Amino acid sequence: MRKKWGILFSVLLALTVLAGCGQPESGASGNDVIKVATDAAYPPFEKQEGNGKITGFDIEVIEAIAKAEGMKVSVKHTGWDPLFEAIKRGKMDVGISAMTITDERKKQFDFSDPYFEAKQLILVPKDSKVKSLKDLKGKKIGVQSATTGAEVVKKAFGTTYPGLKGYDDTPGAIDDLANGRVDAVVADNGVVQDYVKRKLKGQFKTVEDQSFEPEHYGIIVKKGNKELLGKINSGLKKIKKDGTLEKIRNKYFGKE
Repeated sequence: MRKKWGILFSVLLALTVLAGCGQPESGASGNDVIKVATDAAYPPFEKQEGNGKITGFDIEVIEAIAKAEGMKVSVKHTGWDPLFEAIKRGKMDVGISAMTITDERKKQFDFSDPYFEAKQLILVPKDSKVKSLKDLKGKKIGVQSATTGAEVVKKAFGTTYPGLKGYDDTPGAIDDLANGRVDAVVADNGVVQDYVKRKLKGQFKTVEDQSFEPEHYGIIVKKGNKELLGKINSGLKKIKKDGTLEKIRNKYFGKE
């Protein structure tokens, strides 16, 4: 009888071990589906189509990275602020959304290597005499809240500058510029140029302030998730080397 119980215990133990092996943590296996959070209101980097599908430069980049590492991704529109919270709480594995790598953000998240270089642009009406950010002092300036665009304005005019108007997304700020509710918008070049090309041809112009420093976009994971970060960086390195990243960039922004 004791021998039978011993055999049964061994079988149950083996089944328990196998069950545990079949459920790895996210990012621990090449067969995992990585949950990706984004703010799908930032074309051409990410946008939500009429059928609900999320498309854009960032989406193709993360899909290419996953493919290079034998992984799959599931992309969800969370919005900008909720994206960071979802990564912190472990509800989502990866965040990609034209996100500038900053020292402040690096305190809270682990960033991948850079995959895109950007800079801030000033968008103003075509007949505007604005030549730099300092010319906007006393004017109403639209920005997407909690972005580097907002930070450069605060740095120039102070954190309590009354002319600063924050928006949930950059297209909302540009729409208000088109309707005369603000005098200018400060935002990432890729988004501004895409919006002007698609909707505001001939009405507005962009101004580049030489004091604006280049920025680099990165992909975030929860602080300490070194395994998943390693896979992302490995995949990113592969798509840089084989030309996939350049091909995706050219598709959305043209050849440099």
